[in-house]
Amino acid sequence: MPAYNAEKTLEQTYAEIPSDIVDDVILVDDKSSDNTVEEAKKLGIKHIVVHEENKGYGGNQKSCYDKALEIGADIVIMLHPDYQYTPKLIPSMAFLIASGLYEVVFASRILGKGALKGGMPIYKYVANRILTLIQNILMNQKLSEYHTGYRAFSRKVLETVDYHKNSDDFVFDNQMIAQIFYAGFEIAEVTCPTKYFEEASSINLSRSIKYGLGVLGVSFQYMFAKLGVAKPEYLLPKK
Repeated sequence: MPAYNAEKTLEQTYAEIPSDIVDDVILVDDKSSDNTVEEAKKLGIKHIVVHEENKGYGGNQKSCYDKALEIGADIVIMLHPDYQYTPKLIPSMAFLIASGLYEVVFASRILGKGALKGGMPIYKYVANRILTLIQNILMNQKLSEYHTGYRAFSRKVLETVDYHKNSDDFVFDNQMIAQIFYAGFEIAEVTCPTKYFEEASSINLSRSIKYGLGVLGVSFQYMFAKLGVAKPEYLLPKK
C-alpha cells in the first residue's frame, strides 16, 4: 500500500483485506503529515517503510515493489489505502495470476459503470475515456483504462521491467504499462466498483493536465520504440 496521509481511511481498507490468502501487507509512507505510520503500527501491519523525504507517487511504488521482492512475494497487489478501491477484489486478481492465465491484472473502474456510479466526476471520466482511446491507438492495445491504481503483478514481471528507471511522479503508472507491454506481457482486467469521497486521494487540475500530457508522451515513446525509431532506456528490461 503506497500511503500518503491515509490515517482516516487506512483502518477501513486494512479491515477488508482477505487475510486467508494475503500473506503479508506492506505499507510505504511517503512522509505523511498525519498519523498514518502510527495507525499502521496500531493495526499490526508488519512491514512498514517510512520515507524520510517525500519521494512522490512513483517513488513510493518503487519502495513498495522493492520490499515485496525482498520478502519473497510471488504475487504483488498494489492497493491504495484511501479506500477508493475495494480490497474484496484481491482474491479474483490473485487467482488470475496464480492460475498462470496472466502475469498482470488491473482492476478497471471503466468496465461496467463502476466509475460514474461511485461518484467519479464527469470531467475526470471524460478525460479518462479520451486519454485511454488515444493511448490504445498509439500503443495498439485494448485496455478499458490506463489510469487505475489497483494492479496485480507476478514476481516475474517485477523482476523483468526496470521500474526504477521510471518517473517518481504519477506518470510512473503509465511508464510501467509501456514496460509491461514492451516486455511481451498481457494485462487482464476485472470490473471494479469505485468510491469517491473527500478523504480519497486525488490530484488537482494543473497536475492532472501535466499527467495527461505525460501519459500521451509515454504512448508516443512506446509507439516509436515499436516502430524502431527510438527506444527510451526505461523500456528496456533489467539486465
